[in-house]
Amino acid sequence: MGSRMIHPVSVCLSLSLGTCWTSTPSPSPTPVGGTRARREGTWGPGKTEGRGGGAGRPEVLPSPLPLPPAVVVLYTQSRASQEWREFGRTEVIDNTLNPDFVRKFVLDYFFEEKQNLRFDVYNVDSRTNISKPDFLGQAFLALGEVIGGQGSRVERPLTGVPGKKCGTILLTAEELSNCRDIATMQLCANKLDKKDFFGKSDPFLVFYRSNEDGTFTICHKTEVVKNTLNPVWQPFSIPVRVLCNGDYDRTVKIDVYDWDRDGSHDFIGEFTTSYRELSKAQNQFTVYEVLNPRKKCKKKKYVNSGTVTLLSFSVDSEFTFVDYIKGGTQLNFTVAIDFTASNGNPLQPTSLHYMSPYQLSAYAMALKAVGEIIQDYDSDKLFPAYGFGAKLPPEGRISHQFPLNNNDEDPNCVGIEGVLESYFQSLRTVQLYGPTYFAPVINLVARAAAKISDGSQYYVLLIITDGVISDMTQTKEAIVSASSLPMSIIIVGVGPAMFEAMEELDGDDVRVSSRGRYAERDIVQVDLTRERKSWSQKFVPFRDYVDRSGNQVLSMARLAKDVLAEIPEQLLSYMRTRDIQPRPPPPANPRPTPAPEHP
Repeated sequence: MGSRMIHPVSVCLSLSLGTCWTSTPSPSPTPVGGTRARREGTWGPGKTEGRGGGAGRPEVLPSPLPLPPAVVVLYTQSRASQEWREFGRTEVIDNTLNPDFVRKFVLDYFFEEKQNLRFDVYNVDSRTNISKPDFLGQAFLALGEVIGGQGSRVERPLTGVPGKKCGTILLTAEELSNCRDIATMQLCANKLDKKDFFGKSDPFLVFYRSNEDGTFTICHKTEVVKNTLNPVWQPFSIPVRVLCNGDYDRTVKIDVYDWDRDGSHDFIGEFTTSYRELSKAQNQFTVYEVLNPRKKCKKKKYVNSGTVTLLSFSVDSEFTFVDYIKGGTQLNFTVAIDFTASNGNPLQPTSLHYMSPYQLSAYAMALKAVGEIIQDYDSDKLFPAYGFGAKLPPEGRISHQFPLNNNDEDPNCVGIEGVLESYFQSLRTVQLYGPTYFAPVINLVARAAAKISDGSQYYVLLIITDGVISDMTQTKEAIVSASSLPMSIIIVGVGPAMFEAMEELDGDDVRVSSRGRYAERDIVQVDLTRERKSWSQKFVPFRDYVDRSGNQVLSMARLAKDVLAEIPEQLLSYMRTRDIQPRPPPPANPRPTPAPEHP
């Protein structure tokens, strides 16, 4: 009856500017390195807190004339409309070419989403008076690029002023401390209302976090305790950010239900509390009255529908996904694409592989949606890419793990665009055939994952397919073997086929087994109902995500959000089972190599 919900992590974004050019650069004396050296100064170690310091930067001599004040405006991009909206501004800092801003931006970070950011830099006389003539430059990047950067730091060149070097911006992300707090509690109830005609009640609790708009979001369900009006539930743990999103006084509503087999659970009553109030139970028991508003209105002598007692409450801190990424853990992304004949002739518009000049195919959309997010957490941006179910030239050999770039020695493609280019090239050269085998490519990635078990690498395999699996027995054996490795599998189904046969891989009720051996971790999730669960493999029909308006950006965002949401927890589950702690963040590079500019 347990439920795991996916929630954001709050991160604090700090920023500094490196040698910003002013609109009218002031003359400076030439000794000690000269004007050019000062104007094109280098970075020192980035800072995660506070102001100033500037350790590691070159000396910038004071200019004889005051330098205009600088301000940075942060914009976030709407996923639906693609419009940029102002999120906030830094304070104004004057008389320096290398400002370190005190103000930090606190954003909700979702691993599974592409969160695009834009930073505009201006010379201004006040925080509100900015205009085009004051524009110094801008930088585009995704929040995931900052999190995935070395030590969660990224440097970007400022662009936008023709003919001028606009300087650089340095961004540092720091996870807020309350994101790592885990609350563990145990509750019991006394004299709950009897709801079952035969027997007593089968009570369970549902926890809800209140939202800013007055609505409530479910965040936990306890197990069901059968046939009792005085249940004692097992202790459970829940991240504090899930319970209250870091606001200790935010309302937490708890409903009490009587479980029914047909799903029509009977409402017993409710009560409200807060994280701050719950935490008092570290020193004393806290008793809550369970009230049923409907019964209270109807019955004048109504007192309550029983009581719930908080028996214990404690808070501990645990390592988070951001801790591991900041410590250097890399996500290695591998893609495997179905080249079986059931996809149709790639030259025909009816084919699932059809390369239309106007829009991406479902295969390309799925690949781009997942890959563009994962690539931010892989420093070398080299991705092995394979196809399966095709006949290869010249001899017509059938292969279920051929490299899309036609290089058996090095199947890596450079970036997601490189994967797409190799995929399109393969469509022009191989013959679609069959059958649909998953086991070869799963075993291929598993062999790579087995070589590195120290927590420095975590492997994510994306399989995109149009049909029902043909080697179920072998695939189940491959999954059982891979369940002990630092590896997750995502399966996306494209096309009109009925994929219900994939439910055989579901490890929800009965863990996947092969030859009497059970998977060490639940690594299979067949998701046909859109209910999100916490296993290391998800199966997703892509058709469920296609936006009715034809907006491909929205379609890809919806798909990525669902299939990637559990990757952080999957990585953490592996690290916990192996007792692997995150490494300390690497020292800042004195001069990080700027990444390619974003369009």
